[in-house]
Amino acid sequence: MSESSDIDEGFYSRQLYVLGHDAMRRMGRADVLISGMCGLGVEIAKNVILSGVKSVTVQDEGLVQCADLSSQFFLQESHLGQNRAQSSLPQLSALNPHVQVSPHTGPLDANLLLQFQVVVLTASSLDDQLHFGELCHSHGVKFIVADTKGLCGQLFCDFGEEFEVLDSNGETPVSAMIDHISKESHGVVTCSDERRHGLVDGCSVSFSEVQGMAELNAIHPVEISVLSPYSFHIGDTSSFSEYQRGGVVTEVKKPETLHFKPMAEALVDYHQLLVMTDYGKTARHQTLHLAFQALHGFVKREGRLPRPRCQPDAERLWSMVTELNQASPLEQLEEAVVRSLAFTAQGDLGPVNAFIGGLAAQEVLKACSGKFTPLQQWLYFDALECLPEEDKMAFDQLTETSCSPKGSRYDGQTAVFGSSFQEKLGKQKYFLVGAGAIGCELLKNFALIGLGAGEGGHITVTDMDSIERSNLNRQFLFRSQDIGRQKSEVAAQAVRRMNPSMKVTAHQNRLDPDSERLYGYSFFAGLDGVAAALDNVEARVYLDGRCVQHQKPLLEGGTLGSKGHTLVVVPHLTESYGPAKSREGHAIPLCTLKNFPQRIEHTLQWARDQFEGLFKQAPDNVNLYLSDAGFMERTLSRGDAEALEVLEGVWASVRGPSGGGQRPATWEECVGWARCQWETLFNNHIAQLLHCFPPEQLTSSGLPFWSGAKRCPHPLTFDPNEPIHMDYVVAAANLYGRTYGISGTSDRAAIRAVLEQVPVPAFTPASSVKIHVTDQEMEEDREKGRPDGKDQERLEELKRKLAAPPRNSSALQTHPVDFEKDDDSNFHMDYIVAASNLRAENYIISPADRHKSKLIAGRIIPAIATTTAAVAGLMCLELYKLVQGHRQARAYRSAYLNLAVDYYVLSQPCGPPRFTVAGKQYSLWDDFLVQGRREDGEQEMTLGDMLHYIKDTYGLEVTSLFYGTARLYAAAANHGERLEMSVSEVVSLVTKAELPQHRRMLEMFPSFAEDEDCERVPPIRYLRC
Repeated sequence: MSESSDIDEGFYSRQLYVLGHDAMRRMGRADVLISGMCGLGVEIAKNVILSGVKSVTVQDEGLVQCADLSSQFFLQESHLGQNRAQSSLPQLSALNPHVQVSPHTGPLDANLLLQFQVVVLTASSLDDQLHFGELCHSHGVKFIVADTKGLCGQLFCDFGEEFEVLDSNGETPVSAMIDHISKESHGVVTCSDERRHGLVDGCSVSFSEVQGMAELNAIHPVEISVLSPYSFHIGDTSSFSEYQRGGVVTEVKKPETLHFKPMAEALVDYHQLLVMTDYGKTARHQTLHLAFQALHGFVKREGRLPRPRCQPDAERLWSMVTELNQASPLEQLEEAVVRSLAFTAQGDLGPVNAFIGGLAAQEVLKACSGKFTPLQQWLYFDALECLPEEDKMAFDQLTETSCSPKGSRYDGQTAVFGSSFQEKLGKQKYFLVGAGAIGCELLKNFALIGLGAGEGGHITVTDMDSIERSNLNRQFLFRSQDIGRQKSEVAAQAVRRMNPSMKVTAHQNRLDPDSERLYGYSFFAGLDGVAAALDNVEARVYLDGRCVQHQKPLLEGGTLGSKGHTLVVVPHLTESYGPAKSREGHAIPLCTLKNFPQRIEHTLQWARDQFEGLFKQAPDNVNLYLSDAGFMERTLSRGDAEALEVLEGVWASVRGPSGGGQRPATWEECVGWARCQWETLFNNHIAQLLHCFPPEQLTSSGLPFWSGAKRCPHPLTFDPNEPIHMDYVVAAANLYGRTYGISGTSDRAAIRAVLEQVPVPAFTPASSVKIHVTDQEMEEDREKGRPDGKDQERLEELKRKLAAPPRNSSALQTHPVDFEKDDDSNFHMDYIVAASNLRAENYIISPADRHKSKLIAGRIIPAIATTTAAVAGLMCLELYKLVQGHRQARAYRSAYLNLAVDYYVLSQPCGPPRFTVAGKQYSLWDDFLVQGRREDGEQEMTLGDMLHYIKDTYGLEVTSLFYGTARLYAAAANHGERLEMSVSEVVSLVTKAELPQHRRMLEMFPSFAEDEDCERVPPIRYLRC
């Protein structure tokens, strides 16, 4: 991406919401050198290229060997014997058309390094790190060292004597509405109590829109002292005017200057420079700092890394570490860690490279952009818990022979886990749900480790989406020529090229109850595990429930910009993902949206609601009215007020202006509708609101009504010379026309000519209109039922007029518009931006540009390749443990990370919550499993048989039984006939629906005579014969 060119927002769409335009422009001027094109180097290069620097040069003198295929996903067997950098070039260059990628096959030297703003060394010697680190430090070149050895990783950053961080965390500056400002020597700002202000001691803030004490609007940022979640000191305000009302306080971010030590100094003074990735491993990571140095010494002395599982080599490395430790002894030196590093140092694991490579690439972006806080200065990581548990047979099978190279693409993995484990990986059957950003990264790791690539193994991946251009920046298996194709198909083809032994079947199904015909009991019974790469909570909850039901482990991960999380769900050992958490606390009150917006988020949600109501829901209602005989009955059952609104819309859409409706027949009528809609929304509605609540209105307490969180609005006057006024009319007219099959135009001169002929009805506010101030007040009025007399008469009139659909129903069909945020030619975002910013102008709210508006109204999840790679790497490390069969919860790790500020929390997952039934403990993993065939093997159990089985097997007497909300049985009811029917027949009888043949498992919830008051019981899972 050259300095002069504009940012390709279509390509970088989701990443721009993480980094911002300014940071991306700074990155677009940066040249980066990455040395070493083994697995770690190519991972870093992939992420940096996707992110969009100016150029990347990949350097490697080495030739491709078979062992490289363990983790280098852009190399194939056909590359054996060729230069690694040169062989990787075609694939790396194809990742991002805006980044120039070049190979360098010669050695590193000063002339080369000083051409770049950032230098990254991988697979390098300590001597080279010290030498080139000093060179870069003295010449202002940002210097990064990344290394992985088996299950351990290392990262080091030196960004020079002074490095300016422009935005330490990337978070949106905090803002709050002001309720009052005191006039005194220690002025106190009190914020609206609708939400906490979120400010912290010592931060700086600016003021705007303050009325009365207007001097605050013009002063420089003020440092504050927090008093409470709703108030803070700002210093002396005694000389200012009296505060009247209104105002917004906004956090002001200030640049920070950081200082880095050169590597030679940081190597010794590392205690205060160590950033933890697991707070339970402080001693271990201090030990690793010495162990990695000793490892360099071992290689320098022996000319090789320690051999896998070689005791003499491990002894020698331990001796070297103890010698290094004498200079500044650690409180605790972990010998077991040093020996494990020696045993596994020849390992080259894709998941470890993915994690360290994601972190290292993020540091490159920080160095290029000044965005986010860089690593200061050392980070160590290990996943030694992946090794077999010591009491397992697999641990005893780890020998020099079993871990020695076999001339296989998996040698880098065999060196750590042995050949038997590799066979086990190959036999796995896994289900991957989602082939987006995390899904692509998981599939890459699956190919590298050989998951499902052996005899009997298999991967099923499903994703219903097709590839869009905005995917290419982080879903690295896709290329521009793949746009429009199915994600799962393209991803499966890509990983088969990486590893021809991969057995992958691609589906395009949404995972929900409708897909249980395909993903039913038999499908889940044949799986070893499930991986979730989903982008919404509802789908995660559903998949989690299926895994619990079928007792299958689940790997779950997600990202939000620079933040990421992973969760491993192990049957009978950990908690599950669990039900969706309520989001009601984050919902915007309806009255706020309708009448009292405070922030641009409110006006954008209002604009999105307007879009859905006018161009989606209203046309949908028309089509249902014309084609569905039950539409009228359903509409009237929703209550008179809502029915009136819906039927008014239907009537307006099936009758033209001459018949009392608004259905357009010409483009000119569409323009006229848009102009009148503008007047209604941005003038008339505001005038009515101010008529009900004048600017000087007082509450019953004598306080100004328009204060605190309530902004006093003002009506707008239409002006065709104002671009935003015309933006609304152009977008609204075109969208309205499309719903009726009328072609429009963007020719503003032509539209202005039409507008000159549009009559705009005069508006007079009505005193009879009631405007609700709170949602509670709105709900109370709704519960009262019927509308007033005039509205009731109108509802009865509409019921008569719409009693039967017109004879020309087919000609009256409309074309509902489905919101699509990423098509800049469809007028969707044009409408949202114009409507939102016009409403913001009504309420004196700062407007939002198109980019920010798309983020909020389009509910976009910010994403960047670095976080995605790191999260997928951690998920696959947990996969190792699942395949090993670890049964100790302490071996597993759930993770939360924020790459922006180098914050990492890896912790042991929580155990499953337990509950008691009739004196016995159970967890969510427990059930009462019933094989539904009678003992004679020929017939299905009756309901009575099943109840006897539960009593005989578990000692519990069922007193009631539910299938969903349907009651199948109650001891107190007359259900004798049901006891003689098969369980399937009873379910069909009660639910009044035939059970599909594919539904093998029926989940029922009982109550027991032994403990009728218990709130939770394990389900009865009944397997139909």
